[in-house]
Amino acid sequence: MTPGVGTYPATKFALEGLTEAPAGEGAAFGIKALIVEPGAFRTGFAGGGALQRSAALLPAYEGTVGTVRTGLPGSDGKQTGYPVKAAAAILAHADTARAEARTWEAVSRGTDFDA
Repeated sequence: MTPGVGTYPATKFALEGLTEAPAGEGAAFGIKALIVEPGAFRTGFAGGGALQRSAALLPAYEGTVGTVRTGLPGSDGKQTGYPVKAAAAILAHADTARAEARTWEAVSRGTDFDA
């Protein structure tokens, strides 16, 4: 883990748990889950925005958060990930899941008590 950005991997870890636990519980019923954890993408996040407008850095954090705040903008535009390709891959999976949901829609909607 990189000091100064502990909340980033912590939240990814939490999302893994929130995805994997129900996936294991639903597997016997054919329920599948997908979590996407892309790496560094050229999204403009590292180039400023809220990162640069946030409160002044406290001296006690210069060795951790300070190095991230000063170093991150230099990575902007150099990340290897291309957001358009990532979105296309995610949407392709979503199309597959959507088609399967449509296949089962009548069964899913037909489980109410009869009126």
